Amino acid sequence: MPPAIRNAASITFHVTLYIPCIQCTKSVLYCLCKRLLLSISSETFITFSCTSWKMQILHSIQHHGLQRTIRQWRSAHRIRLAQLATSDARLCHSAAPTVSMAAVSQTMAGLLSSSRKYRANTQTSQMTPPEVNRMLNANEYSLSFNGYDGRNVGSVLGFESNLLASNSPSEDRRSVATCLQSRGMLFGVFDGHAGHACAQAVSERLFYYIAVSLLPLKTLVDIEEAVENERPVFPVLQWHKHPNDCVSTDAGKLYFNSLRTYWQELIDLEEDGDKDVEAALADAFKRLDNDISLEAQVEFGDPFSHFAPLRVALSGCTACVAHVDGSDLRVANLGDSRAVLGVQAEDGSWSALTVTNDHNAQNADELQRVRAEHPPAERKSVVKHDRLLGLLLPFRAFGDIKFKWSGELLSRVCEARPEALPGGEHAKTLPPNYRTPPYLIAEPEVTSHKLRPQDKFLVLATDGLWEMMHRQTVVEVIGEHLTGMQWQKPLSGVSFTLGQMQKLLLERKARALKALEDENSATHLIRHALGSDGFGSVDPRRLSKMLSLPRELARMYRDDITILVVHLNSSVIEANHKAAITEDA
Repeated sequence: MPPAIRNAASITFHVTLYIPCIQCTKSVLYCLCKRLLLSISSETFITFSCTSWKMQILHSIQHHGLQRTIRQWRSAHRIRLAQLATSDARLCHSAAPTVSMAAVSQTMAGLLSSSRKYRANTQTSQMTPPEVNRMLNANEYSLSFNGYDGRNVGSVLGFESNLLASNSPSEDRRSVATCLQSRGMLFGVFDGHAGHACAQAVSERLFYYIAVSLLPLKTLVDIEEAVENERPVFPVLQWHKHPNDCVSTDAGKLYFNSLRTYWQELIDLEEDGDKDVEAALADAFKRLDNDISLEAQVEFGDPFSHFAPLRVALSGCTACVAHVDGSDLRVANLGDSRAVLGVQAEDGSWSALTVTNDHNAQNADELQRVRAEHPPAERKSVVKHDRLLGLLLPFRAFGDIKFKWSGELLSRVCEARPEALPGGEHAKTLPPNYRTPPYLIAEPEVTSHKLRPQDKFLVLATDGLWEMMHRQTVVEVIGEHLTGMQWQKPLSGVSFTLGQMQKLLLERKARALKALEDENSATHLIRHALGSDGFGSVDPRRLSKMLSLPRELARMYRDDITILVVHLNSSVIEANHKAAITEDA
């Protein structure tokens, strides 16, 4: 061994990586080495001890010029070794795995505790408060619904939403629409994986399938006749979109033809009368997923388009959709996004009512369902390390044909159109122990809830939020924010003495101080999720650091976050509640 290597200081990292794919493994190792900025010699050994997808990596690095390199690194870079050595990291779209630095050698510990410690705040270029606000406000959107006389006559006062990306581009999507030819409003959040193509397609198409499934037979016949005779068709949805929300036009004709086939089949069934909303939601989910699968089997349009049918079908997404009609709330959930109601008691306290169930290994009923659908011989392999076939975290999703198609069909379609594959040869690789497909379903779990006067708001959010905040904390943060906003409203028609006015102003200042930064509840929630100090307040420095992370590193700390907050009209709901009691009596 050369003297330079023999005399070099040595640092040893014992890293345990929970990684479902080899590409992610390479990316993580590259990122770790790059961020630590170690001058790696030719004597670098990486040993893999692999049992299924769990990899224990022993990374032994022989390091030249240790003290000199560390000094250079201290003055030039923003990331503290202590942060990388102790923090968990998000590695892969499919599963929220973590990286844990289990052990750091005494040599590194000595470096971190030396008199010339690296101080992050001396060189770090962090966002200023105005920059933080601009970033948080970039994708926020809010809308209020008022009647003709300026008063709201529906059960929904309005909604607020926001999206903060971690992936580039973001794999999350959101949608809000009013049903024009049937009753109710639709709200949805969509969490994509293996790319954004499926989430984009579902966010644009699913509400149309739901609206069509809710239309009466006569309306469906009128629409078909108008299309057949090339007459204008009255819209079935009024969309409420942020200008930054993506809209794809690549496959518009294909999407319309599939939707038309769906309503033609509904006409052929000749079913009329009151619609079963729960059944309509479930049918719309399953039919759209079936159409995504069928469209991927035929050639259409530009194969290199991001929204080519095969690309959409090979990626996947979860969905959480709420339909609000008067006092009736129905939520169709597919995957691990969640819907939570904010409930206010008479004493003003807040509590969270979870409306949905996660479809993953943490749900015992869901785990039992998946295992029961496959032979006993697959019991140990169908769910491995809390993932479907050891790879996919959600047990229900749109797309993801690699978990649904037969191996023969997948190979035949991919070999016929290799130019459309987003991941090259890797996209054709079947999951391990792939014996009795389908393993993944797109049938949502639909839950119903009769809204009550104490139900003040509904939160729909992707798992990026729920990984960082407990549902009770989410409800309390929004509840306190709404209370603060109420205290900022001007008073009129009230007489005060000077002393009463002073007392009122001081009380308002104390209660509204936390709400001054954000008018949008979803934005306020993201601010707390990223910058919480653990005691109910936001640490500006922590928030700035989280938002200042470079794109290639941000995904290791958090997922895309998408939030919809639906504000409910308590007075209308209470009137409906009293009317229902009177009818029952």
